[in-house]
Amino acid sequence: MTLQAAPPVFPATLPQPSSGLVSKGAHYFAVRAYYEDTDLSGVVYHANYLRWFERARSDLLRLLGIDQRAAVETGEGAYAVTEIAIRYARPARLDDDVLIETRVEDLGAASCRMCQSAFRNGDLLASAQLRVGFVSPQGRPRRQPAAWRAAFEDFLAGRVPPSGIKDEA
Repeated sequence: MTLQAAPPVFPATLPQPSSGLVSKGAHYFAVRAYYEDTDLSGVVYHANYLRWFERARSDLLRLLGIDQRAAVETGEGAYAVTEIAIRYARPARLDDDVLIETRVEDLGAASCRMCQSAFRNGDLLASAQLRVGFVSPQGRPRRQPAAWRAAFEDFLAGRVPPSGIKDEA
């Protein structure tokens, strides 16, 4: 006799994952340190900060109305990290709630300099200085699409992003 599981019954609308929020020229994105993020001692493994920072940047782009997937699928290009430097200040541990802050420091025609920081209860855990460049499908630098650059300019200036997420007064 083979047991067959009944198909799951989902509500009409599923909750959507949080993309974080934009406030006063910064993007804030919450993560939690899960068991899979830690090493044997329960401390978050250093490379997982890179994953958290990447996730926060991806959701910032989503909030700014930047459709990375469409750009890749149409052959327009994609953002790639071209340089990064990380400083670790304190360890995150299993089950910690961590807030990732992302700020744009400088905007060029084909690249953007950003600063990202991870905080636990206001204490700095790690910070990264990085540059992301827009590249063609062949990996060559390419100017960012004009609408994307405008979205970054609005974000950099602390104005309301095109997605309608409003800065707090």
